[in-house]
Amino acid sequence: MLQNPIVRRSLVFLVLGLIFGALLAEIPFLLFPQMNITTRPAQEILLVIPPGTARRVALGQQPPSIPQNMSFVVGDTLVVKNEDSVEHQLGPLWIPAGSSASMPLNTDQKYAFQCSFVPSKIFGLNVSEALTWDTRLWGIFIGGVPVAMLFVLYSLLIWPPKKTITN
Repeated sequence: MLQNPIVRRSLVFLVLGLIFGALLAEIPFLLFPQMNITTRPAQEILLVIPPGTARRVALGQQPPSIPQNMSFVVGDTLVVKNEDSVEHQLGPLWIPAGSSASMPLNTDQKYAFQCSFVPSKIFGLNVSEALTWDTRLWGIFIGGVPVAMLFVLYSLLIWPPKKTITN
């Protein structure tokens, strides 16, 4: 079977296509480290509301330690710790001064919660499924096999197999 030049060529280009698919799928993870947020297991994430936040928000200033939006993995738990002297709210969470509250994030969804500790009064939470190695390998396969087929077809057009005459 491996004596057949078309089969040999197909196997070589299948390997090259899978390598190309791997490069195409994995290079973004190297170039954009912020994408790796979804490759970690679920964990507890702490968001601290610093002292003086209510005063800053009243002046229209964004507290420096609080991001505009946050990204999570399904299964994460957001813990909001209020170190300010006034109570704050984040969606369903009411956090009295000096205390904390938590919210499990169990649904793949984009949230926009009403929030008292940012000037815009809206706080975004992006919750995504964790990206597993199985998913990444499937992406390499889905990208690599069609490319390999195109490589084989084009190679047959550019370098057609030699016709052999048998007696």
